[in-house]
Amino acid sequence: MAKHLETGQVGELAALHYIEDLGYRILAKNWRYKHLEVDLIAMDGPVLLFIEVKTRRSSSYGPPHEAVNYRKQQQLDRAANLYISYIKHQGEIRFDIVSVLMDNSNKHEIEHIKDAFWPE
Repeated sequence: MAKHLETGQVGELAALHYIEDLGYRILAKNWRYKHLEVDLIAMDGPVLLFIEVKTRRSSSYGPPHEAVNYRKQQQLDRAANLYISYIKHQGEIRFDIVSVLMDNSNKHEIEHIKDAFWPE
């Protein structure tokens, strides 16, 4: 497996455990519809969360969460709308980013950005 894919999987697993430890209820992991994907979908009480996980081994190019650019936000919005329609959710939603910075021994720092963006 390519190193960047392995890094992403390790980061997503760390983010999953982090989110579960917060008491959020996981509804889906790597939910896909055609070319759209949401890393984690969870419930924080009555709030439906769409969580993007970004993992990096270095902050040389900035913190991981900065990789969630406008285009990625738009993709997450489209995926969220499809999921909301699919489950017929009528309550509040939120877009979060879990940023994972790992060293070479897979020790990691996690930064959770709640309500990271709101699509236009």
